[in-house]
Amino acid sequence: MAQIHPNEHTKSLVRVRGMSKAYGQVTALRDVEFSIRSGELLGLIGPNGAGKTTLFECLAGVQAADTGEFMLEPGNTKRIRRSSVLFYVPDGIAPWPDQPVNWALEFCLGFFGGRRDLYQDVVRDLSLSGLLQSRVGALSKGQRKRVLLAMGLLMPQPILLIDEPFEGLDLRQSRDVEAILQMQVSLGRTLFVSIHQIADAARVCDRFVLLSNGSVAAEGTLDELTALAAGRTGSPPPSDFEEVFLALT
Repeated sequence: MAQIHPNEHTKSLVRVRGMSKAYGQVTALRDVEFSIRSGELLGLIGPNGAGKTTLFECLAGVQAADTGEFMLEPGNTKRIRRSSVLFYVPDGIAPWPDQPVNWALEFCLGFFGGRRDLYQDVVRDLSLSGLLQSRVGALSKGQRKRVLLAMGLLMPQPILLIDEPFEGLDLRQSRDVEAILQMQVSLGRTLFVSIHQIADAARVCDRFVLLSNGSVAAEGTLDELTALAAGRTGSPPPSDFEEVFLALT
């Protein structure tokens, strides 16, 4: 793996080393290694089938990795429960499908100790006011995505893993969600989002983990990855992130 080493003054909240996962003879993740830094919007970039969802599920504890270390706040000797600092927002699910949206959001606030102070802002920013009485299971794909994002944003954990935050959204909704995610980071939250649309990732993310066939091909900022790609190919720096990704994977 080609990796840009983090600045020594940048705090890593999470470090992952040697994470692997196989399903029978199929290897989904292979010796994955990267870090999540405090207060960043980190993008997990790769095509469909690269292993992005498997990686998120292993990080969140939804399924167990076969091997690997998951270190919270490296160097801190206190034992920290993963669920106390990390919340996973999956893609393509409809939680509590027979319940109205307002019930689902209120349940998250109560059961998970969510951020009630953010409720009105999240509902407004994600344009959910007109959906609060609708059943979760009756929502369209894009509406359901906005509800899932709202649930995640209301959670108290400082790190959110969000699988495909723009899936099912139209252009205007995608731009609105980009602004919401960047606002969350500006308020001190750390976001790790998986994105298969490289143009979306280039606009919104601070740093990137490039995943290809279950392995991390490179990690760094856009400028760092561009320089790495130019050095690998011996050509002038690529002009866009798509060319950078193709050169490094």
